[in-house]
Amino acid sequence: MNISHLIEVYGYVAVFILVGAESLGIPVPGETALILAGAYAGHTHRLSPWLIFAVAVAGAIIGDNIGFWIGHRFGYALARRYGRHVWLDERKLKIGRYLFDTHGQKVVFFGRFVSILRTFAAFLAGASRMRWSKFLPANAAGGIVWAGAYTIAAYLTGNAISHLSGVIGLVIGAVALFGITTMLIVVGRQTNRLGAAAEAAYPGPLE
Repeated sequence: MNISHLIEVYGYVAVFILVGAESLGIPVPGETALILAGAYAGHTHRLSPWLIFAVAVAGAIIGDNIGFWIGHRFGYALARRYGRHVWLDERKLKIGRYLFDTHGQKVVFFGRFVSILRTFAAFLAGASRMRWSKFLPANAAGGIVWAGAYTIAAYLTGNAISHLSGVIGLVIGAVALFGITTMLIVVGRQTNRLGAAAEAAYPGPLE
């Protein structure tokens, strides 16, 4: 997939579709499209950085909300029905729901800046039954800050950030991997405490 060619030919539509699809949970290079569009606008002035920002925000928010709905509608039900086959029992589902209820806004906001989380955070939030009233503000804030930062940086620095985008992605990915591993270790060590807190928050069988 030649992202640069798509940006040159389809402009804002390409940015909207790729950013939206990535936010929905489809592993396509939405962030790369945003960076290349900003750089292209800075060099040629054939695209407006303001419109790039606007369509990226729209794609991020719309895509995330569709992903959230899919996770809420299907992900949770599948986890309840088949989770036992992958050691995902009701206790662990309660812990996941508790973590998203208590820290979900941080995950959704900061997940926008990490490639793996950017693709799946909305779906996981929906599957964990995070309240939409909490999801939406964090989702919108993350999309606005992310789109604004990358559009401005790409527009001002042009090809420099385009060439470095792969390196930046690897660095952020390494940091994210370290963070996720650390979080899993902490959660693993705190399973009993989290399980008790989740049971207190959601007594009885899950709906």
